[in-house]
Amino acid sequence: MDSQLTGKKALVTGSTAGIGLAIAEKLLQEGAEIIITGRTDERIQEAIAGLKKNISGAKVSGVA
Repeated sequence: MDSQLTGKKALVTGSTAGIGLAIAEKLLQEGAEIIITGRTDERIQEAIAGLKKNISGAKVSGVA
């Protein structure tokens, strides 16, 4: 499926686990640049590392 998200940015809240993380991963797969949020910087960094491991070239950053 091509949602035409290449070059678009998305903010996904509550995205260090569960449904939020799954949404962030799908948006990355569709080519979007993602900003994730979470309660702690540690959880955000763990989520970013996992997303980058699963999706080559993922453009993802985070805010606690």
